[in-house]
Amino acid sequence: MNEIEKVISELDFQYFGTGQHKMEAETFLGTENTVFLDVRAKEETDTLKLSLSHYCEVLEIPTNEIPKRRNEIPTDKTVGIFCSAGVRASIVFAYLKSKGYQNIKIIPGGYPPLLAAIMPGKIYKKLSTK
Repeated sequence: MNEIEKVISELDFQYFGTGQHKMEAETFLGTENTVFLDVRAKEETDTLKLSLSHYCEVLEIPTNEIPKRRNEIPTDKTVGIFCSAGVRASIVFAYLKSKGYQNIKIIPGGYPPLLAAIMPGKIYKKLSTK
């Protein structure tokens, strides 16, 4: 059994039922030692940049470039994988799991929950607690 087959076989009902694969945007942004991995296409990131400088580092690596740029993705931080609908994030999640990444999460829901997590009041609260 190769690594991707092993990972997929471990993603059972209990795994998904307990939410081990995801972290809500607001929770992720409130967590220390994180990297936001934006796997949207360059055309998307050129159109809408997600600068989360008050929260975490952002890495923009399109899904199709993940294999050749995997060394840019840290293994010592929690990595939150984001795309607009969740499909690409799920693919990258399974790929990184097959490469031994442990602290990776899908940030579900696309834009709406992410934008809700960075509304002015929430940014103010984040900055006032520093």
